[in-house]
Formats: sequence, C-alpha cells, structure tokens
Amino acid sequence: MLNQVWEVVTLVVAIAVVIGVAVVGLVRGRSGRSRSLSATAPAATTVIERPRADDGGDKADEGSVGTLPAIQPPNAPPEADVLPDIEEPLAPAVERPESARGRLARLRARLARSNTAIGNALLGLLSRGDLDEAAWEEVEDTLIGADLGVEATTELVARLRTKVKVDGSGATDEATVRGWLRADLLELVDPSMDRRIASSRVGDRPAVILVVGVNGTGKTTTVGKLARVLVAEDRDVVLGAADTFRAAAADQLETWGARVGVPTIRSDRDGADPAAVAFDAVTAGAEMEADVVIIDTAGRLHNKVGLMDELGKVKRVIEKKSPIDEVLLVLDATTGQNGLRQAEVFSEAVTVTGIVLTKLDGTAKGGIVVAVQRKLGVPVKLIGLGEGPDDLAPFDAEAFVDAIVG
Repeated sequence: MLNQVWEVVTLVVAIAVVIGVAVVGLVRGRSGRSRSLSATAPAATTVIERPRADDGGDKADEGSVGTLPAIQPPNAPPEADVLPDIEEPLAPAVERPESARGRLARLRARLARSNTAIGNALLGLLSRGDLDEAAWEEVEDTLIGADLGVEATTELVARLRTKVKVDGSGATDEATVRGWLRADLLELVDPSMDRRIASSRVGDRPAVILVVGVNGTGKTTTVGKLARVLVAEDRDVVLGAADTFRAAAADQLETWGARVGVPTIRSDRDGADPAAVAFDAVTAGAEMEADVVIIDTAGRLHNKVGLMDELGKVKRVIEKKSPIDEVLLVLDATTGQNGLRQAEVFSEAVTVTGIVLTKLDGTAKGGIVVAVQRKLGVPVKLIGLGEGPDDLAPFDAEAFVDAIVG
C-alpha cells in the first residue's frame, strides 16, 4: 500500500516538472520573437532636406539633414514642411519735422556767439565816449571786418556819428548805444524785403525752385533741409537730383527725401544730362499734383564760363515745361566778400530771387547779410546755423539783429 502511494506522488511531481518546463519555454520563445521584430521592422520616418538659399536649391541645408519628424499614423497625409517665419525688415519711420517758424529765435544764442565783432566790439567802442577820429576809424575797421561792406559801413558810421553828436553827453551808456545800433542795423538789413519762399501751387501746376551755387557750399544738404522746412508746413514736395556729375549727390538727396517721405526724381546713370533730369522732375511733380518741386543742380565754379552756360541751359529746358518761381543761390557765409563775386556771376546766368547763407554759425561775420542783399538787391531768405537736419531757418531780420546786439 505504501508503495502505491509513493508511485502516485512521484507521478504527480513528474507531471508538475514537465508542465513547468513547458511554460518556461513558451515564455522565452515569445520574448525572443518580440525582440526580433523590434530590431528588424522598417521605421516609418522620413529625412527632410531643405535647399540652401545661396545656391538656388541644388544642395541640402546642412542644418536639416538627420532630423526626424514625428511618426505619421498609417494612411495619414505627410506633414507639411513648415519653415520658420522670417521677419521682414521694418521700413524706416518717416519723420515729421517741427514747424520752422520761430526756429531762428531758438538758435539766437548760437548765432550771437559768432557775431561779437559787430555786437560787443561796437558797443564797447561807442559807449566809452569822447570818440576822436582814431576811434571812429576803429569802428569802421570793425564793421568792415564783419563783412558789412564799405558802402554799408560808411552809411552806418555816418548815422552813428550824428547820433553821438546830437546826444552831446560825452560818455553814453551802453543801453542807449545798443538802441542806436539796433535801429541802424535793422534798417540796413531791411525787414521790408519779401522773404517768403515760393512753395505753393500756382494755378494747376506746382511751384518750381531751382537751387544753385558753387562747390562746397552745402547745396545738396540745403535742398534736403529745405524739404524738411516745407514738409513741416504741410507742403507736398518732389525733389529733382539734377546734380549728375557727383556720384553720391543723387543718393544723398534721396536719403534726405526718404526721411520725410518725399520722392526724388533721378537718373539711373551717372553723367546724365542735368537739364533732362530737371525736366523729368518738373513733369513728375505736375503728375503727382505736388505743391512744389525743388531742383538740386551741380556745384560749379563761378569763373567757369562753360559750366555757367550749362546752368542757363537747365533753366531754359525747365521753362519749356513750367515757369521757375524761385532761384535760390546758396552761399558759404564764411567766404565773406568772395561770396559777393559768386553772387554776381550766378545772378547773370539765372535770375536769383533769394539767398541761402550756410555756415553762419562758424567763423562767418553777420555783416555778409547786409552786403549780399545790397549787391544783388534780393533778400536773404534762409540761413544755416549748424549741421543738424533742422538747423536751416527762415531769415527773420529782427531776430537776426537782436542776436547781434544782444
């Protein structure tokens, strides 16, 4: 009986061992098959190659090779190749200049610093009293040194002699002398002259301004600054780059115009006919219904007959399209009496209607204003008092004289 029980136990153990071995083998087989599938199945991925911008798309973008996008589900459309947004460069903001009215008064201190020859020196001489002939000669030398000119100096000294004689008090206080000097200088500067700039439409056409001058006076810069003055007065302006001999002139003018939203008409090649460019600018201004067209011309030496004849041609060609309403002559105030000779020659070639005095804040003497007006019989309309874009000011006779005498 005992043997039978042992045989049954042995049989049960044997069966259990066989079943355990079978289960272990099955688990191992499944595990090995899973690893094999993982290693051999093809990956559902794509390598994207982007063309280079610098070679027309023939080469791949090195930065994108080997990057894998997300795996797409079966039968799903391929994911679009989305490139990062590229920000467009912002266009430069158009400036809105402040009104030029009263600008000369704001710059009075700067102007006064450069004109002590007329102001402080004369006040010191005249207020010390007991002026003998030597003293009056010193007054004359001071005025001539300030570029007032011989004729204007003689006239001013005669007036001052009379007032000192009438006063008869010997030593005259500075306030009285300042009053005399202010009244006499103001009369010489002549506040009655019409200093307005022709900048409004005339009938159905724009006004035309021709800007002329010798080399180095800051003529192109003056045209750009004048555009700012007129934009501040709500004028629609068109610029004409008729200085075709200086390679950078048209670019310089175009830059000035772009800052205030003003178009520039120019040639696409250097050395083009300046008269043709000027004609095109006036034509474009009419088509755009602008208020005013400003023509920049090449700087030219006043003693070169051929260049002055060419300037006359520019004027005649423009007049085939439109009358010229304003001819502004740009003079460097630091050239003194030499500028007067330039003014004479330019006035013979074209009818100058107004003067622009640049660099009046440097070593210039304020008397040049009186001298040039007397020489040409036309007014100083604008003065340049610095390098800033808004340092061109409409000339104001009273503010100018006040800056001199303090």
